[in-house]
Amino acid sequence: MSSIPHADGAAATVRSDVKLIGLVGLAHAVSHFSQLLLAPLFPWLKDAFNVSYTELGAVLTVFFVVSCIVQAASGFVVDKLGPRPVLFVGLGLLGLAAFGYAMAQNYWMLLGAAVVAGVGNGVFHPVDYTLFNRKVAPTRLGHAYSVHGITGSLGWALAPAFVVPIAMAYGWRVALAAGGAVALLVLLVLWLNRGVLSLDVKAVQKATGSGAGTGGEFAFLRIPAVWMCFGFFFFYAMALSVVQTFAPSAAGRLHDVPLALVAVCLTIYMVASAAGMVVGGFLASDPARCERIVGAGFGIAAVLALVLALADFAPVMVPVLFGAMGFASGIAGPSRDLLVKRSTPANATGRVYGVVYAGLDIGQAIAPLIFGRLMDHGQYTSVIIGLAVVQGVLIASAFNVRRVRREALVPVSASA
Repeated sequence: MSSIPHADGAAATVRSDVKLIGLVGLAHAVSHFSQLLLAPLFPWLKDAFNVSYTELGAVLTVFFVVSCIVQAASGFVVDKLGPRPVLFVGLGLLGLAAFGYAMAQNYWMLLGAAVVAGVGNGVFHPVDYTLFNRKVAPTRLGHAYSVHGITGSLGWALAPAFVVPIAMAYGWRVALAAGGAVALLVLLVLWLNRGVLSLDVKAVQKATGSGAGTGGEFAFLRIPAVWMCFGFFFFYAMALSVVQTFAPSAAGRLHDVPLALVAVCLTIYMVASAAGMVVGGFLASDPARCERIVGAGFGIAAVLALVLALADFAPVMVPVLFGAMGFASGIAGPSRDLLVKRSTPANATGRVYGVVYAGLDIGQAIAPLIFGRLMDHGQYTSVIIGLAVVQGVLIASAFNVRRVRREALVPVSASA
């Protein structure tokens, strides 16, 4: 079996890559699973703590704000200590936070548990992509990114299906405790396979340039492409947030869609997105075309959103359009992650991914404030058109990443 040497001195085989990708994907699924533990239980929590939906929403805001801060900072820790211990701490904190939710006696205890959960959630992207970029063969990176996106989507899909039936049968505290048990069970699986997740940090630093390199640990912040990637993920998170929260309801109002069909729009979108990521993993085998794939995927998604907003068609077509939009967006997923890799200095993987993916948390925190106001005023067409606009911005952002990266590589002529 052929093997490919890596920066940490190890060699990757198909078997080792598959095992690593599977373990990292499992951990990533738990991260997304934990993000949606509370929201499906809001009706129970509202009565239990005598609070409003706005106050419960603030718990999620705290979660994402803390996750954003930790995500930006944890990359530095990953580069210094390696990804494995940081991953174990993150999973442990997610389990601890779920048990904290389950034992909460008042609203403030919920907020405290959300802080713990945010800290745990913030480590995953720097950890995951450091492991992928350092240990997976370059020819299989597209598939690694594809699996990463798919498992995240499955984690989102699993959470409500897991906690709601348990809450109905045994109560919301048992449901949340069961969610914590899932996180700890996955932590045990990863601990038993800890050798697969090992990374020789010193060997990586030696191969890529010892320590932080020229300019210190924060030198990567002067790279324009890093900030273009941050902006790209900010707008990507806004688009995803609109789809997850308001777009199905807005489309339902525009086309008189029965509630049963509105309810399945998001599920169809996420399943189709996962299928698109499988295709996108093969397309991403050539990193040189990643910007074109991102542009094509989100371009098609934007056109479909405009059709959803402006065309007149039967209500049954709304879920179909959501599925097509999810598939097109999913195709862009693996190439989206390659945009960051191609803009990342060899000795700053964790730090770059930490800062860039912090844009996800910020976008998810801001989008509901903007599009929620449009929904409150009955501007349903504007919600869907706004989604199309954000998807259009993603196309421009992707090609801007390539432009600034190329400009950085072209030396300035003395005669210019």
